[in-house]
Amino acid sequence: MSIGFPISMAIEPTTSCNLRCPECPSGLRQFTRPIGMLEPSFFKKTIDEVYQELIYLTFYFQGEPYLNPNFLDMVRYASDKGIYTSTSTNAHYLNKDQAKKTVESKLDRLIISIDGTTQETYEQYRIGGQLQKVIEGTKNIIEAKRELKSNTPHIVFQFLVVKPNEHQLEDVKKLAHDLGVDEVVFKTAQVYDFEKGNPLIPDNIKYSRYKKNANGTYSIKNKLLNQCWRMWSSCVVTWDGAVVPCCFDKDAKHQLGDLKTQSFKELWKSYKYLGFRQSILKSRQEIDICKNCSEGTKVWA
Repeated sequence: MSIGFPISMAIEPTTSCNLRCPECPSGLRQFTRPIGMLEPSFFKKTIDEVYQELIYLTFYFQGEPYLNPNFLDMVRYASDKGIYTSTSTNAHYLNKDQAKKTVESKLDRLIISIDGTTQETYEQYRIGGQLQKVIEGTKNIIEAKRELKSNTPHIVFQFLVVKPNEHQLEDVKKLAHDLGVDEVVFKTAQVYDFEKGNPLIPDNIKYSRYKKNANGTYSIKNKLLNQCWRMWSSCVVTWDGAVVPCCFDKDAKHQLGDLKTQSFKELWKSYKYLGFRQSILKSRQEIDICKNCSEGTKVWA
């Protein structure tokens, strides 16, 4: 392992998605960057270069990973290199066959987005989604683990807390228990226009990234410090090879290099990357993608 290189990486299987969630570029169909699928040849080339440094690989940035037909083959490739693998899905494509292939891929962690315990609540954020498909997909993956006598993937219900669903926090814990899900995580929601309030901001301050000020406006709850451990420990790779600082750069505005024309080690220590790190340490509040950042946005049930 080389000192000074990241131990974690997120790589994007696709920007395509079947749902239309209101605070997501994929859902809104409002990307300013190309839509496409991660190609296995590029993925393998990248992994071959970095696998000796990597400990953790997330197959997610934007989009629904299972829409990429080569997704699970790529998971298996990374798993066989000894890397811990994780992904996040809306679970609409976890039929019995895909569930079996998921377990066989040796995926370590499967995060299932479930933002409501009734269809009426679920569809208020997961627009176009069907809660029953999420539940069926969860059952399929649990059954596949049992049939194949596998301890993986570790199954996580991730509940994005917004005002329409904040009354169902206890309900989702019960549902997870009844299904046999391993873990429940409550995640605070990012909203783009929060200063004047937003109907998605929950009343429970524990599960909100924002606080209401005396004048009625809203601001980020946590103080924005001139530091960010991610700049030295991880990065995000888009489906088409661009390297961006973190998952808040959804439109890949801050591209720090291109893995289709540069080696990762060259890119990671480049003047451009160094300059971005220095700007974080100097004045993070001036960087647009940092303004809505809130580290520690997950609350374990």
